[in-house]
Amino acid sequence: MILSASRRTDIPAFWSDWFLRRLREGYVYVRNPMNPRQISRIPLSPDVVDCIVFWTKNPAPLVKRLDELEGYPCYFQYSLTGYGKDVESGLPDKKTVLIPLFRELSQRLGPKRVVWRYDPILFSRRYPPEYHLRAFEEIAKRLEGYGERVVISFVDLYAKTKRGTAGLELSPPPSDGELLDFAAKLSAIAGKYGFEMESCAEKLDLEPAGVRHGSCIDKALIEEIIGCRLAAAKDKNQRSQCGCFESVDVGLYNTCRNGCRYCYATFNPEQVERQVALYDPASPLLCSKVEAGDVIRERKVASLRDPRSSLF
Repeated sequence: MILSASRRTDIPAFWSDWFLRRLREGYVYVRNPMNPRQISRIPLSPDVVDCIVFWTKNPAPLVKRLDELEGYPCYFQYSLTGYGKDVESGLPDKKTVLIPLFRELSQRLGPKRVVWRYDPILFSRRYPPEYHLRAFEEIAKRLEGYGERVVISFVDLYAKTKRGTAGLELSPPPSDGELLDFAAKLSAIAGKYGFEMESCAEKLDLEPAGVRHGSCIDKALIEEIIGCRLAAAKDKNQRSQCGCFESVDVGLYNTCRNGCRYCYATFNPEQVERQVALYDPASPLLCSKVEAGDVIRERKVASLRDPRSSLF
């Protein structure tokens, strides 16, 4: 099993205590997002967890406790963009805090296991393409030698993200040709500082711009980290453009406090306050508790490793 921690919230930033306790106790409860009364009990022993993929904008609490992940292979999807507090209100300073954290994490784990994400990219009066090119190069320059891959995507304006981005004076959507030209410029900057660029769930084929279609839950990378082949299939629960392989996500929507205006996973401020108030690091559920009417079922999971196919 590949564990996603998490597309739904920033576990390293806010819920490290809870997550590490779940690893120690060997199981976690996760509510079904489509049917919250259904709870899955998921075993977390090292013999079934092949790799943990962390998604974060601020890994500081977890970086201090990386030793507690011993026995669990992992890598990080680490988002670093050029936005200010008007878009990402809850983040600490990027130059003095978040970029040094990226470098520290890379020194601890190796540059292959810290993937830089410059996404999602939105265009507005304050953040036109020229701004992004300057900000991207400034970050790339500071991360040179500390990463090998950078992931980009363009913001998808669902109903939830439209509410969140209201007031940001977004620009009209660029044409495909404009996006290709912009992506080619980003790719050239990335290459200048030693990064290979990939896209995340983009409908537009960016290969002509030097940007290959990527996979955030990356089977090839995980196989390289753990040293053997995985019998993993493409994740059918993601968008058709998503290249990710199957994983189990242990997060909960509307529990992140990074304050990102474009976020699709945090879209109800009142619900965030209610759920965060329920946080108990000793609970098997994140920011929730088992209530009357909940149905708990054991989820059958297993290692995806093929021990006969060592890569070494």
